[in-house]
Amino acid sequence: MKKLFTLIFSLFAISGFAAEPAAEGGKFDPGQMITHHIGDEHSWEFAHGATLHLPVILYGKNGLDIFSSKNFYDEHGNLKPYNGYVKEHSHIYYANEAGEPVVETNAEGKEHHAGPLDFSITKNVASLFLSVALLLIIFFTIAGRYKANAGKAPKGIQSFFEPIIIFIRDEVAKPNIGPKYERYVPYLLTIFFFIWFNNMLGLMPGGANLTGNIAVTLVLAVFTLLVTLFSSNKAYWAHIFKTPGVPVALLPIMIPIELVGILTKPFSLMVRLFANITAGHIIILSLFSLIFIFENIAIGPVSVAFAIFMNFLELFVALLQAYVFTLLTAMYFGGATEEHDHVEDMGFGGNVKDHH
Repeated sequence: MKKLFTLIFSLFAISGFAAEPAAEGGKFDPGQMITHHIGDEHSWEFAHGATLHLPVILYGKNGLDIFSSKNFYDEHGNLKPYNGYVKEHSHIYYANEAGEPVVETNAEGKEHHAGPLDFSITKNVASLFLSVALLLIIFFTIAGRYKANAGKAPKGIQSFFEPIIIFIRDEVAKPNIGPKYERYVPYLLTIFFFIWFNNMLGLMPGGANLTGNIAVTLVLAVFTLLVTLFSSNKAYWAHIFKTPGVPVALLPIMIPIELVGILTKPFSLMVRLFANITAGHIIILSLFSLIFIFENIAIGPVSVAFAIFMNFLELFVALLQAYVFTLLTAMYFGGATEEHDHVEDMGFGGNVKDHH
């Protein structure tokens, strides 16, 4: 047990999950370390000294520039200007003669750093490609085995994923969407496994915090919103623009509320996933930071023990957040496609009785 504990601690420390000591002679800054690990970068640091420099793709006043992010670092690993650009806080700006970001003033008189359009393959983008490739390999393999072993009991990787797929179909899609559930099952399975896989990959040493990036969760939420709106029927819009049981005089108030409600649903999906995944990473990294803050060997075992506990808890949260996102998405689809043949009464606190 002692050897296992030592091994786990070493893996986390070496991987950079723990923390890098401050720059030579400097004081350890937990905030900077945590921000570095949960944020996006133009290079992917798997462990201290083991960095994959990703391609930088910029378009601006210099035209199209493509080069390795390694060019922004000198032999000591310190940032430096390159080819008229400078990198600061994970953003790339135009560099002036002093090697500092160029400052411009906008129409409102506010100053800002000027930079090119950035289409770089960042750490999150590379992690996205990796997870998509992993998903394609796994599920094409499973599909191939179903064809090869038609009518036979599943085995291996096929037997592991089949109960999960059936669960999403029978316990999430079917009861929440209704008779038209089959057309939405592929989408629900895609977002479930995409979120789950990326949540798990983010917990691995050196992993990217993809689902903790609000831009990624925003895109997932927008996809759900678009599918909901394009699937909606007349009854769905009738309940928004002419809510049953609400006096006509109150419709000018209710209609804006209902329209805002359309947007708050995907907004809640976006924020819930982003906040839960990011919070988990911050807690784990904060626990490891205690070792370097207190600089006391007695803190090490306690900090690592709590961090390992949180890491196991995050394994559950990774699955739970994928399930919650998929479940709520199915409920939104069900509300948009549900047929209302007759509505008896609906008021403030009233009930809706639908007869199908």
